[in-house]
Parts: sequence; structure tokens; C-alpha cells
Amino acid sequence: MMQHYLQFINGEFVNAQSGKTRTIINPATEEIIAIVPDSQPEDVDAAVQAARTAFDSGVWSKIYAGDRAKVLFRLSNLLRTNFNELVTIEVQNNGKPKREAEFDVDDASNCFEYYGGLATKIHGETMQTPPGNFSYTVREPIGVCAQIVPWNYPLLMAVWKLAPSLAAGNCVVLKTSEITPLSALYLAKLIKEAGFPAGVVNIITGDGPVCGDALTHHPLVDKIAFTGGTITGKNIMKAAAETMKKVTLELGGKNPAIVFDDCDLDVTIDWTLFAAFANSGQVCSAGSRIYVQENIYDAFINKYVEACANIKIGNGVDEGIHMGPLVSAAHYEKVKNYIDVGNAEGATMLCGGDRPAHLAKGYFLQPTVFTNTNHNMRIIKEEIFGPVVCIQKFKTEEEAIALANDTQYGLAAGIFTSNITRAQRVLPQLRCGIVWVNYYHPTFNEQPWGGYKQSGIGRELGLCGIEAYLETKQVNINTDSNPVGWYV
Repeated sequence: MMQHYLQFINGEFVNAQSGKTRTIINPATEEIIAIVPDSQPEDVDAAVQAARTAFDSGVWSKIYAGDRAKVLFRLSNLLRTNFNELVTIEVQNNGKPKREAEFDVDDASNCFEYYGGLATKIHGETMQTPPGNFSYTVREPIGVCAQIVPWNYPLLMAVWKLAPSLAAGNCVVLKTSEITPLSALYLAKLIKEAGFPAGVVNIITGDGPVCGDALTHHPLVDKIAFTGGTITGKNIMKAAAETMKKVTLELGGKNPAIVFDDCDLDVTIDWTLFAAFANSGQVCSAGSRIYVQENIYDAFINKYVEACANIKIGNGVDEGIHMGPLVSAAHYEKVKNYIDVGNAEGATMLCGGDRPAHLAKGYFLQPTVFTNTNHNMRIIKEEIFGPVVCIQKFKTEEEAIALANDTQYGLAAGIFTSNITRAQRVLPQLRCGIVWVNYYHPTFNEQPWGGYKQSGIGRELGLCGIEAYLETKQVNINTDSNPVGWYV
């Protein structure tokens, strides 16, 4: 059944001022499942003004941190109470399999709980200064935070930004992806039910070039947090420079997995499949470049391609599905074009490359494996963001490290070896923000997330996540009643 959703501004559910709407598609069926407001710059301004008024009034930023924590805990519990509804929305709007959506909703609830606990753990410091002074620091919220989230993890990416910023006392304007806004708009109902004051959280929908651009240029916004493509991230940095807005950017990745010849081959196959094809490869940290030591290369390739054939593709609502569709028709064509590019560049496609024969509708694409690649090829250099993996052999440890680092990105990497000494030797040499050893992808609310080089600026999650939403103020109190005597 098609549903109508509204944007959430100043504690109320409202249409776009222009009356414009957009349709939302289920990528597994290509059917319209919802109509949402098509937010425009005037809606952005209304949301920012509401957040600014709420912040300046102190209705959220100046209350006791323990009271903020209680509201975050309530919201966490409401996610659990509405677990099934949120899972259904994620599956229908994004296309991911049910078990992936279940993980996302559970982790989102945990994230609100984690930062609810941190709300009362924001500490300043006292300093040893010369006699007659009492000096200390305090941590304060930044102000109005613009948050722009992608379509691959619609609910979880929203919560990664909302939870720490709200725990710190900020007010926010969240712009959802124009493709997958439904779970965040449903979350708005729970935010209202949890008791957040009006204007503290505002959620809008709309195109990035329209809505996102208005948000990043708005003079009343103090910070921008963005997850998405590197090119867009660079444009946001330029916009932020106009008023020196703080920025946190979690951007693209072209991530390597290094497979040494002493690994447990079956376990490594299992994890590298997950690295490449979880969420249909639509993951910034996807392990889409696999480097295999030469004396196990043939065995690895044979097992890997054989295992790809066992990945069950279909509508995420069905039981036993491992991989759902790509998120949209446009993205499907983009990924298909990269497969054409790989073939044209001379790489060898061992499997995949097309729609599964049993699925006539939906944006489904088979797991696709390329070999005989080199680092001049676009499929090695550029982020494809789909179920496409390139496997390449190496001889020595030094060569593997050089190949892994030969990229403009630096988000994540995996190492597979039974020799923990080798792992400890290799991992400091990998220029990236996240390294897994003998597994891949698990993410923890307690650990910082972010990358080196063109994979972004700053970190989300963990203590770093809340630090990113705080300012530091130096305070000095004169305890000496004597005059300064400077002009005597």
C-alpha cells in the first residue's frame, strides 16, 4: 500500500511549502511505495531557523545532560518497540535483505543508548597555572548541525549523526537521501514521541543539489556532517569555508583485502565474499580489491567463483536471501557501465556481470568477479559501489602493501593470515582508518569510524563521534585582587 509521508520541522509534520512531492520506489519490485515532500530551499530555511531558535533558547543545550540522556534512552527503546516496522521500511525502501535490516535497526537502537550514556560523561579539565589564576576548560555544543546522509544505510547513517550530536546538546537539521527517506521520516514520529523539544531535530527530504546545497551554504549552520561521495564532499568543504563551518566528512573507499598464503582458506573465502557483497557491495568500506599471494591464487579464485554462484539473490522480504537489488535504476546503470568498462579495459570477467535470469523486475545484479587487472584500470582506481570485485595476485609482503596503498582513498582494509606477527607488521603500514584482521566489516558504536586521504575528515562513532560535536572553551578566573600594574 502506498503511503504519504511528511517532513518534520519545528516539531510538526508538514508538506513542502511549494507543495512539490516525489515518489519513492521499491528497488526490488520497481513499484511506487510512498510519496514524500520534495523539500526546497525555503523548507531548508524553515528547518534551520527552527533549529537555531531551539538552540539559542537553550531548551536542549542548557538542560542537565542527564535529562538529555533520558530522552535518548527513551528513543532507543522506541526503536526496539517499533523494530518490525522499521525493518520492513528499510527492506522495501532500500532493498537490503531482512537480516541486514534487522542488524541496522538493532544497531541504531544501541547507538542511541551508547550516546545516551556518554551525555553525562562530557568533561572539562583544570589546568596548573601561575598563582592567582584558576583556569579550566569546558566542553560546549557547537550549535546548529546540518547532517546529510546517504541511501545505503538510511536509518543507521542518520542515527550515527543524530545520536552524538544530540547527546552533546546540539540542534540538528537532517537531510535524508532523496531515494531512501522513509525510515528517517518514520524515526521522526519516534523522536516526537520520545519528547524532544520542538526544533531540536528537523528532518527534510529533497535533492542534494537543491536541498543539500541550500543547507551547506546556510549562514546559520555551524557544522556540516556528510556521508557520501568524495566529489560531493569536496564541494561541501568549499561551501563550509564561506563561514568557516566545522565539517565531518565520511567519504568514499576502494578498499583492499590482503590474503596471505598461510590463511585459513575457507574462512577467508567466507569473509572476503562478505567484504565485497554485503549490502550488494553498496558500502563505502567494501573490500572490492582482493590481493592474493601467488601460490594460493588459483585455489582461491576457484573457490571464490564457486561460492559466488551460491549467493541467493532476490527480494529482501523473502527468507534466505543473501543479496538484494541495487538501490535505483540510475545506480544499476552506473554499476553496469563499470562492468562494461572493465571488459573494455581488458580485465577478465570470471562470473556475473548481468541480471539474474530468474528476476525479471528489480535492479538486481549478479556478483561480478574480475581478474587480470592492473592499477591503470578504472575498475581498480574508482569506487564502483556495487557487487563488483577485482582479484589480483602478489608475490611478497612488500608488494601487497604497495598495491593496497596505491589508491587515493584510505578508509578500510583487511588482512588474512594465521601469523599474527605478520599482521602486526603489515597493519601499521596500511594507510587507512580501519583495519580488520581475519574478518571484515564488523562495526562497533564504541570504535571510531573514518578514513585517511580522500576518504574523509574526522571520525564518527566512539568517543571521537561526540568530540566532533563539541567546542572547547578556555576559562580563566583571577583569584588575586591586586591590579595588573602594567601602566605604573
